[in-house]
Amino acid sequence: MASQSAQSIHDFTVKDARGNDVDFSTYKGKVLLIVNVASKCGLTNSNYTELAQLYGKYKNQGFEILAFPCNQFGEEEPGTNEEILETACTRFKAEYPIFDKIDVNGDNAAPVYKFLKSSKGGLFGDSIKWNFTKYLVDKDGHVVDRYAPTTSPLSIEKYIKKLLGVN
Repeated sequence: MASQSAQSIHDFTVKDARGNDVDFSTYKGKVLLIVNVASKCGLTNSNYTELAQLYGKYKNQGFEILAFPCNQFGEEEPGTNEEILETACTRFKAEYPIFDKIDVNGDNAAPVYKFLKSSKGGLFGDSIKWNFTKYLVDKDGHVVDRYAPTTSPLSIEKYIKKLLGVN
């Protein structure tokens, strides 16, 4: 669906890293953290480690992390989807969905990212500035907030818990 006509994140269908279509309406009723990821970034270790911790803690309470590999920043995600899955799932124990490598900026930006950026711009406009920009999405598919690449995933935990309705 075109990002202009989308009302929520649930209006999109995207490809996962194995080439399968994923209908985001299956995430209705879940709190989402959507992140553009990279395997060779200075922020990789801390972000992947903390994302795995958050996912382990809240995955059974209606929380999902959706990771979108992107090679637009310093060419820090040069690998194939298979190599990306190997890094994310083996090295960092990611159990959450890893999607097809995409562009998040420019003319070829994925529609889902056009939607995210139009919903919540950053400090310096809509463009994604670097790897590990994070979008927090509520159970109805609406973007609640956007966090900078340097924002620790664990520092977002209190907002995730609030949206999940857990103490």
